[in-house]
Amino acid sequence: MFIITLTYLKPAEEIDKLLAAHSEYLREQYANGMFLMSGRLVPRTGGVILATADSRADIEAVIELDPFNEAGAASYTITEFVPTKTADFLSAFKQS
Repeated sequence: MFIITLTYLKPAEEIDKLLAAHSEYLREQYANGMFLMSGRLVPRTGGVILATADSRADIEAVIELDPFNEAGAASYTITEFVPTKTADFLSAFKQS
């Protein structure tokens, strides 16, 4: 499991111009099962994505496709973790 933290590198006006393309990118990653949850940071300085993938390399490859990344509008921190405890409704993601 991975937590991807985005930090905006450009002003909000430039981020807003890329938002429709970024939203489409998110839809594609949800459809392929990689992204599980995402949203804005408060205050609005970036965002967070909870993702599942076979490897960090897979996460890095999909980040390359993000319009925010392509425009140099965000930097990314990838944190990998092993979910050993979950709420019951998330038990499918539990690992040992």
